[in-house]
Amino acid sequence: MMSMPAPVFSPPPNAHQETVDFLRRLSSMLTGGRNAEMLLEAASMIETLSRRATTAEQLFQEQQEDHARNLELREVAELASDNLMTEMESLKAQLDAEIAALKEQLDETRRQAEADRVLFGEEILRLQAHVDVTEARLAQADAELEEFRQPAETGIDDSIAVVPIASLQLARTQFDYLAKGFASSGDVVSQTICEIGASAIDKALDGNASGQDGPG
Repeated sequence: MMSMPAPVFSPPPNAHQETVDFLRRLSSMLTGGRNAEMLLEAASMIETLSRRATTAEQLFQEQQEDHARNLELREVAELASDNLMTEMESLKAQLDAEIAALKEQLDETRRQAEADRVLFGEEILRLQAHVDVTEARLAQADAELEEFRQPAETGIDDSIAVVPIASLQLARTQFDYLAKGFASSGDVVSQTICEIGASAIDKALDGNASGQDGPG
């Protein structure tokens, strides 16, 4: 709390003036000499000291007022400093909270990215396994189709059944299954190969049916 300036007590200005006037009147009553001079000197000294005292009192009063203003400004500065420190602490706490939230969000993003990477790797492995199985089935179907073609190229009589009808029908079913699988995955080339294989088996089945219906 701002301290109050100390009160200044000074005699009324008329008291000094009355003393000076009294000494001068007393000096004028004397017929001259050293006493009259001393009275005039005393009156002049009192008057001079009185003026000095008044000036000193004014200076002191001004200093007291300046001191009071300085104290008031100091209290205002301290209050502003306290408010600024409080605001800085609040901003620091808010910044720390935002940094913690961003760090948590970044950690969550990293965890999600890692999970996606693992899931993507598993999906690649699953698709690769599916491709391997499909290629193996296609190779098996190609081998069976090649076996179906070999007896026909040796010039054996068409009336002789060289391949069981059930095997041809099974191969035909496998080609249809593979063609549908490749179509759903967008593999047009493999789909076309399977459809060609199925068509070849259809021709073999049709030829075999024609041979059985012919003269024996």
